[in-house]
Amino acid sequence: MPKWMRHPYLLLTLTALFWSGNIVVGRGLRADVPPVALAFWRWVIALACTLPLAWPHWRRQWPALRKGWLAVLLLGLLGIGGYNTFAYVGLQYTTATNALLLNSFIPIVTIAISWAFLGKHLNRVEGLGVLVSLAGVATVVSQGDMGVLAGLRLNRGDLWLLLAVVTWALYTVGLHKRPAGVHPALLMAALTVVGILSLAPAYAWELGWLGGPGRHMSLHAGSLAGVLYVGIIPSFIGFIFYNRGVAEVGANKASLFIHLMPVFGTLLSALFLGEVPHLYHGVGIALIFAGIYLTTAFRPRVAGAP
Repeated sequence: MPKWMRHPYLLLTLTALFWSGNIVVGRGLRADVPPVALAFWRWVIALACTLPLAWPHWRRQWPALRKGWLAVLLLGLLGIGGYNTFAYVGLQYTTATNALLLNSFIPIVTIAISWAFLGKHLNRVEGLGVLVSLAGVATVVSQGDMGVLAGLRLNRGDLWLLLAVVTWALYTVGLHKRPAGVHPALLMAALTVVGILSLAPAYAWELGWLGGPGRHMSLHAGSLAGVLYVGIIPSFIGFIFYNRGVAEVGANKASLFIHLMPVFGTLLSALFLGEVPHLYHGVGIALIFAGIYLTTAFRPRVAGAP
């Protein structure tokens, strides 16, 4: 492979592109693949891809993994079982463009949770950044009409996405408790197993086995290709690229590439879903980016990736 293809910034840029594609595909498959089914099979596929990399480390690192079982349990529930499921449910009701913009709010929520639970205080500039980003999120979810917020008429899909954002922020803050000395592939496999087990009852309910709505996947070439994409590209290859990028440039710089997702996602949504960007999208993304800059330019961020 040519050296330029292994450049960390290229790998991180591709990761942001892959994760943006995950949001767009999740929106595009909403009529054919129910949200829990998409989350469940996504991680089954990702686990099948990860196991060959994790297996060589299993016996040697099992004691460290077992010692940190509580952290593995909570991180798996939040990052694997919770975040993606909430995001896919939200995409049933809101646009991929809104989802991507709201996803950019993750760093601000992460910093707020770090301040609340870990005692990491914000200075005046950082506090201003949080407020500016909040204004950006309000602009997106209200579609530029503050009367929507005043009348509490938020799109329920946006609310699910905000829940997903909070879940991922909790996961990111919780990463500092992950078991030390465990190979990333083995840790990813363990988290994925926890996530799949937590999704199994919800998937059974969605199928109607536990009194749920009885929604099933509509299997055809397009839906199968979409499920394979989210399982292999964003979940498996994106994970490999991101970790390589983190190893090269560090977690703080690498995590900032998540802010490319609204750019890629808005373009992909316009190309494949016919979602025409509006002025309020531009205003919202500008405010979110301005708030993120004010907040992250003056303190290290908690490491983590969606």
